[in-house]
Amino acid sequence: MNQVDISLYGIVDPNRSRGRPLAELAKTSAENGATLIQYRDKQNDIRTMVENAKDIKQALQETSVPFIINDRVDLALACDADGIHLGQEDIKTEDARKLLGPNAIIGLSIKTQEQAENAPVEFLDYAFVGGVFDTQSKRNPTSIGIHGWIEIANILKNRSFNLPVGAIAGVDESNIGSLFEAGCDGVAMISALYMEDDIAAATKAFRELIDEVRK
Repeated sequence: MNQVDISLYGIVDPNRSRGRPLAELAKTSAENGATLIQYRDKQNDIRTMVENAKDIKQALQETSVPFIINDRVDLALACDADGIHLGQEDIKTEDARKLLGPNAIIGLSIKTQEQAENAPVEFLDYAFVGGVFDTQSKRNPTSIGIHGWIEIANILKNRSFNLPVGAIAGVDESNIGSLFEAGCDGVAMISALYMEDDIAAATKAFRELIDEVRK
């Protein structure tokens, strides 16, 4: 298992960027407290996605923050990303590991207890459980809440004690403290960071909340 800090996981998405350059958003949040950056894109063609991914990768070069691609192994390989985040219907985790190698960071989205029980934890470096709360960034048939997050996260933790488990969907200043108090290792954010006017200030504020509750 690769050691990865998922404390504040920024997900840049052209649909939630207010038209601003994704590389600029990624660099700003990386320089102000984000510990991991993911590029998620459900709207562009693959050529545009490769260009965007390479721009983000270049922007993050001077930081120590790893760069993760959502869903697509081909895109991760094309831009020499540090890893990939997979959904339940994407390429199998073990196949992604074979293609990307042992040093790649591989994460997985988990939505149900059954998925947690069957997750290939031996191939994972982290997992995110959700959607925890309602969000505008992605359709979630039902939000599981903090109690649901705890139940699913405990299954993963019992199967792999060192596996970092985070929370995703609808995380903001009103609930971030409760999540970390419940044992969350990190939070993933899209709109709460990248729809803000001041990305730097938003990132700093969330990182300070995280650091404070951990004390």
